Amino acid sequence: MKSGIRTVGSEWTRSSLADLGRHGDVDAEPGLVDFAVNVRGSTPRFVREVLASRLDDLAGYPSADDEYRAVAAIADRHGRDPAEVLLLSGAAEGFALLPQLAPRRAALIQPSFTEPERALRAAGIEMDHVVLPEPWELDPRLVPDTADLVVLGNPTNPTSVLHPRAAIESLLRPGRVVVVDEAFADVVPGEPESFAGVRHSGVLVLRSITKTFALAGLRAGYLLGDPTLLRRLSARRPHWPLGTLQLAALELCAGPQASRYAHEQAVSVATQRTSMVEALRSAGLEVIGSPQGSFVLVAVADGTAVKNGLREHGYAVRSCANFVGLDADHLRFAVRDEDTVAGLIAALRKVI
Repeated sequence: MKSGIRTVGSEWTRSSLADLGRHGDVDAEPGLVDFAVNVRGSTPRFVREVLASRLDDLAGYPSADDEYRAVAAIADRHGRDPAEVLLLSGAAEGFALLPQLAPRRAALIQPSFTEPERALRAAGIEMDHVVLPEPWELDPRLVPDTADLVVLGNPTNPTSVLHPRAAIESLLRPGRVVVVDEAFADVVPGEPESFAGVRHSGVLVLRSITKTFALAGLRAGYLLGDPTLLRRLSARRPHWPLGTLQLAALELCAGPQASRYAHEQAVSVATQRTSMVEALRSAGLEVIGSPQGSFVLVAVADGTAVKNGLREHGYAVRSCANFVGLDADHLRFAVRDEDTVAGLIAALRKVI
């Protein structure tokens, strides 16, 4: 893949760092050490084996039994009724479905993932950007009372901030839906602030299996929430919205073996993140806030030049130029092991 290039139809277009649709995968070119994408390592063997065992089933359509088992496994994991589970073809699909709720006005807690804005803007929905001051602690008083849809991440991409569940609960109002993007919740040991197992009629929880289990190419996630809201969200979806391998992965990744694996990864992330923050600071970078996810945010002068310099030395990092409330002098680094980070630090010392 060429740097910063995406295909549109048969034409090549250059993706600007400020484009809402630009994500870290554009930067993670073959041959570069990847600090740009928040996927953990490689797909676990036990997941690959299950997916491989289903390859002969691809001649047929996805079955109702596969869907039932996936929904049941997710419901069991989170102590939910199956009617409170909506399977998704990637967590990003959950944002694309939000216009089906027909909100009058949305409030996006910023800085945060750019896909909700893209989906709501494309549907012509009015929105407010609620930009939290650094270090981005949630202040419910900043959210306009007129907002009947509020979207936030927890932990938040790219700031790695983990908001207390009580602070999010204070956003609840009659007639308001609060969407909590928990795509990275399973990399927080114990998931202490998660809403996945907590019932609130006005809360929708978005989850992903693609980060921790390294399944970004498969596209699989799910929504948890009030069945009435889930029916509204799914009313216009096509038949067979998920394929057989997606359904198999969702069932497996909600099971006990996968839960143990996810916990091990969460503990590993916490250890590696502590070491990585110290290393980044020793190289003269300012690590902002108190990161709790699988990535850290740094402020650095002339961030685009630093990003490009690291690329020349073989390292891919994520610019934050397209996040509301941040700019090109903010870079996001995925958490990696000590040896990999040591190589990054050596490159940073040459670049800065």
